[in-house]
Amino acid sequence: MKQTTTKINPTNLAEILGKPLELPCGVVLKNRMAKAAMSDSLGDGCGNATDAQSRLYERWAQGGVALSLIGEVQGTPHYPEKPGNLVLNPNSDIEALQDLARRGSINGAHLWPQLGHAGALSYLPVSKPKGPSALDLAELQCEGMSIEDIESLPAMYANAAMIAKDAGFGGVQIHAGHGFLLSQFLSPLFNRRTDGYGGSIEGRFRVVYEVIEAVREAVGDAFPIGIKINSTDQLEGGLTEEDAMEMIGIIDQTSIDLIDISGGTYFPGAPASSDSSSGSGPYFVSFAQRAKQITTIPIMATGGFKTRQQAVDAIASGAVDMVSIGRGMALNPNLANDWLNIEGGDSKFPRFDTNPPGGVTAWYSMRLTALAEDNEDAFDLDLESAMSIYDARDEARCSDWHQAFGRI
Repeated sequence: MKQTTTKINPTNLAEILGKPLELPCGVVLKNRMAKAAMSDSLGDGCGNATDAQSRLYERWAQGGVALSLIGEVQGTPHYPEKPGNLVLNPNSDIEALQDLARRGSINGAHLWPQLGHAGALSYLPVSKPKGPSALDLAELQCEGMSIEDIESLPAMYANAAMIAKDAGFGGVQIHAGHGFLLSQFLSPLFNRRTDGYGGSIEGRFRVVYEVIEAVREAVGDAFPIGIKINSTDQLEGGLTEEDAMEMIGIIDQTSIDLIDISGGTYFPGAPASSDSSSGSGPYFVSFAQRAKQITTIPIMATGGFKTRQQAVDAIASGAVDMVSIGRGMALNPNLANDWLNIEGGDSKFPRFDTNPPGGVTAWYSMRLTALAEDNEDAFDLDLESAMSIYDARDEARCSDWHQAFGRI
C-alpha cells in the first residue's frame, strides 16, 4: 500500500490519534491507541491476578491508552500458554480480578482480557496438548479434539467472558490468532479434519463463529467483544491472505465490535510463505485497508508500529481505525500521552548483540516485570540472562499450578 505522509501538528494529533472511536455496541474508546496483547506472565502461578499485574496495567492507563489487552487469559487451566497466565473460572480470586480491572481502567481507559486456549501449543509441563487434529512431529505432538471437546468450547469462552464482565473489565477479546487454538482451527497446517469443523474456510471458522455467538449471548448487546485474527500464518500451507479476507466477510455478519489484525504462527518445519510480512514498517496495514472495504466493523492493526508518524499515517489514510502497540509501550508506558503531545517522541528500541530463539520475547516479558515493579530504570538484562530468568520463573510455577489444578 502506498501511503501519503500526514504532516504532524497539534490539530492532526487531536483529530487523528486523539479522536474517540465508537464501537458497534455503543461503547466509546477515548482515542485511537491500544496497548497490544502481550503475555505478561505476571499471574501468581495458580491462575490469579497479582498486585504487580494490576500495577502494570495501571501504568498504561495512566499513560493515556484507550485500551489495554491482557494477553493469554485462559478459560480453563488445562491448556495454558504459560503457568503465569490468568485463568477465569469459578475458582478465580474475584477480588484480585476486580483490583486488576479497576486499576487498569483508570483515566478513562478500557482493559479487556484476551480469552484464549493454547491447544496444540499448550505448555507441556502442566498440560497434555490437544488441537483440532492429532499431530506427531519431532517438535510438536498433540491429541486431536473430539466432537465433544469442540462442542464444549463455546460455553468455556462464554463463562470466562461473564467472569470478566462481573469483575469489572470493559470488554473481552477472543484470541483467534498467532497459532493458538482458534487460530489452529483456521489453519490447514493444524486443522486436517474432514468433518464440519474442517475443510473449507467456513468449516474451519465454524467453532470461532460458535464461540462469538455464545460469548455475545452471555454478556449482552452492550458489552464490547473484539477478536484477534491472523491476516496470514506467514507459512507455506497455512492460512493465506485470501482465506483471511473471506473470514473478514464472515465476521462482518457477527456482533464483533473490533477486529484486531495481526499475523504469524509457529509450526515447526513449515517454511515461510511468499506473503510473509517484511520491512521495518507496520506489518498488516495493507491487509487492513483491503479488509475495510468488506466490513463496517472497526479495524485495529497490531505489529510493527514504532513511530508516531506511522500511526498517524495509518489512521489518516483510512486503512485502520486504531493502532495497537506492544513493544513500544513496554519500553515507554506513557507512549500514548507522548504521542498526543506535539513535543512527544518515539520509543528507543534496543539493539542486541545476539539473537537466540525466544530471546527477544523473553527480554520484553522481563521488561514488563520491571514496569510492574516500577523498576525499569534499573532494568539491564542481555537476552541470555532474560531467557534464563524467564524460564526459571515458569519452571518454578509448575508445582503451584499442579497443586491448584491437579495433574492432567
